[in-house]
Amino acid sequence: MDFFVSVIILNYNGKGYVEECIDSVLLQTYRNREIIIVDNGSQDGSVALIKEKYHDKLNIIENGNNLGFSLGNNIGISSARGDYIALLNNDAVADMNWLNALVDSARRSEENTGMWASKILFYDKRNIIDTAGHLMYPDGLNRGRGKGEVDTGQYDKEEEVFFPSGCAALYSKIMLDKINLFDPDFFAYGDDTDIGLKARIAGWKCTYVPTAVVYHKSSLTAGKYSPLKAYLVERNRVWILIKYFPLKLIIMSPFYTLKRFFYQAYGAFTGKGAAGRFTEQYSRWKLMSILVKSYFSALKGLLTMVKKRVDLKKIKETDRDDFTLWLKKFGISARDIALKD
Repeated sequence: MDFFVSVIILNYNGKGYVEECIDSVLLQTYRNREIIIVDNGSQDGSVALIKEKYHDKLNIIENGNNLGFSLGNNIGISSARGDYIALLNNDAVADMNWLNALVDSARRSEENTGMWASKILFYDKRNIIDTAGHLMYPDGLNRGRGKGEVDTGQYDKEEEVFFPSGCAALYSKIMLDKINLFDPDFFAYGDDTDIGLKARIAGWKCTYVPTAVVYHKSSLTAGKYSPLKAYLVERNRVWILIKYFPLKLIIMSPFYTLKRFFYQAYGAFTGKGAAGRFTEQYSRWKLMSILVKSYFSALKGLLTMVKKRVDLKKIKETDRDDFTLWLKKFGISARDIALKD
């Protein structure tokens, strides 16, 4: 079956790199597709560039201001005509066989598979893995599988993973219609975790496709170790915890978070992990103030997440035992999530 695919590229001030992203999609060997650019109020001239160079090759939606990853992509998905939705970051470049590999896997997949993850390598170090599917820590934080590892073929098997990175992923439109789209409250970071977990509790699975290769320039929009990213990641992981985790794990989560903080504090003082990289540019006190701000913001949105948790019962097809099994199968240790770059 020749599926029609809608490729959605969310752009925000990507003038320096969005051309290469679009060109890589135009060069895809899989031709039964449309390209939708959703611009989140760019002010760097990238919209004018896209219109001038690609006006007859794609559709462009201009939002007028920055609506974030979640709502921006939702707008693109709502206008898409595809049987499948492929998301690609504007700072990513897809191998010419990327889309064909994802669709080929979708053709062969079981009926309850609704997500497909790409092998994402770093753009400037193409033998280093960025993400090969995602792993989850028991306090709601997640990390790319294999992140920072040299690619020696250790992730070259097509297999089930927890959920894909939103940087480069394929989603079934049937699945999205049943579970609804991204949660706009997350704005950015953790949104792919949110939709991945929502799909999981509704009974859907994810397949990792190692031949679907993408090269990622990594966090060019917000900055790899920026205060904004640190704030959103920590706030959103609390919301993920409240929205999806079984009550027993929510009660136990402070223990896991304190254990993670121990390793992150070690990283901040020794220059290891994300905390170490952050404190190379900013002070440790800045990191502490961001944590306080993120928890205050998470607290303000707590009631909203509880309400959404209740609403999820309408689509829920799994139970807490399934969730526990997922964490065992797709889990990551405190040391690894805190100290690996």
